Amino acid sequence: MSTDATGLRAYHRFTRSATYGVLSALPLFVLYEAMIVAVNTGTSRPVRIGAEVWLKDLLAMTGARGGLILVILAGLAAVAAYFVDRGKDIPVRGRYFVGIVGESVVYAVVVALLVSNLVAALFAVIPPPEGDLWTQLALSIGAGLYEELFFRVLLVGGLALLFQPFFENGNAAYLLAAILGAALFSLAHYVGPLGDPFELPSVTFRFAFGLALNVLFLWRGFGVAAWTHALYDVMVVTGMFG
Repeated sequence: MSTDATGLRAYHRFTRSATYGVLSALPLFVLYEAMIVAVNTGTSRPVRIGAEVWLKDLLAMTGARGGLILVILAGLAAVAAYFVDRGKDIPVRGRYFVGIVGESVVYAVVVALLVSNLVAALFAVIPPPEGDLWTQLALSIGAGLYEELFFRVLLVGGLALLFQPFFENGNAAYLLAAILGAALFSLAHYVGPLGDPFELPSVTFRFAFGLALNVLFLWRGFGVAAWTHALYDVMVVTGMFG
């Protein structure tokens, strides 16, 4: 398909690329880092997204600190997108970014209706958010960015590549990666001293939520998955879903 291709098919193809994934996630990156600095200023108990801490701790092993880690992280994402999309001749169109956000709003509502109602039906409870609104908004945006980068791109994407040689049908590899990735995504929230109490409703909710995001990532790419996750969390903490 050439770069002058138009229509829904071209939009779908180009926006699931690594190039659009990185570029569409850039506003989330800037907004989260600015908001989390403001939230943690002057507090004795700073908060962060677990997946963010893991990624930055790995980069800190190189000796990088502070803002340099952010520069390295952004640079690695840009380099990865370049090599993944090298030779694909992907056009950058402003209306596509608007489409990504609009599409993600729809998916966020659909995920809320399916996942939250499923857990509510099973356990008569939906795990409530904790903390003040500003903190929850910052963490919502950060979760959309860093959890999707860690659990979807690195974990599920890596598992899919690992499983493909063992299946004649590539869809089977994707399905297994999605299910296993969802289980690990859920269990990761209960690991370590800052982990949540292990309770069946929240475990089930996070597994179902992770599975939905895994399918969305494999189908629509990182950008849509990141925005869907962030917008879903924002809708929850602002009370849009009751």
